[in-house]
Amino acid sequence: MNILDQIIASKKREVALKKSMIPIKQLEQSVLFERKTSSLVRHLLNSSSGIIAEHKRRSPSKSVINQSNSVEEIVTSYENGGASGISILTDNQYFGGSLDDLILARATTHLPLLRKDFMVDEFQVIEAKAFGADVILLIAAVLTRDEIKKLSALAKSLHLEVLLEIHNHEELQKSILPSLDLIGVNNRNLKTFEVNLNYSKQLAEHIPSEFIKISESGIDSAEAVSELQQYGFKGFLMGEYFMKSENPENEMKEFIKKLTL
Repeated sequence: MNILDQIIASKKREVALKKSMIPIKQLEQSVLFERKTSSLVRHLLNSSSGIIAEHKRRSPSKSVINQSNSVEEIVTSYENGGASGISILTDNQYFGGSLDDLILARATTHLPLLRKDFMVDEFQVIEAKAFGADVILLIAAVLTRDEIKKLSALAKSLHLEVLLEIHNHEELQKSILPSLDLIGVNNRNLKTFEVNLNYSKQLAEHIPSEFIKISESGIDSAEAVSELQQYGFKGFLMGEYFMKSENPENEMKEFIKKLTL
């Protein structure tokens, strides 16, 4: 099995265990479950930079990225630095994240929060809402069209926005549904972890205009963002670039300043 297959197999076991222990009613009684969500779409449309900064401690491709700063420190730095939204990795086994990270981020910022995980079950969508997310990620490479339809419809019923991640034209074609809000092109091949920004450029013209276009992974310069903006991208999901910085706030301010020159 490639790394993506391994992650999904582990995730299905993890979710099955959680479902056996935690009743959905318990999640629905969470203080945050009735919270009014914040729109990532609106924030991106009102932003000149469109940066969605990510909290990510480690990854299968890069091992440790940042284990020293707290969630609160990172999230505060991102907000003060000018991020439009924040992505929180909640997978523990492969990325060192947790739902505690999401709830701590929610307590720290009013910016829209994306729960970034490998969503394979409706339970996780309800969980995302209960822990303070505003947006969920669905990965086309690991879901059928029916699964995308079911999970995105549930998300919309909970007033969560949906970011669908694609990597090629086939994934886009099978996935286009009115229950999506944002379509992200992952420049990293999830099976090999190789990165190429041309994935975003090649797929941009095929993404219908009603969806906000996001470019994900491998973005490490203001020049790259400026170039991708020419292809209609409004959001840029950046994890390692800011996460590994000693001063994420200043790094982001400098990055955004270069974009507006």
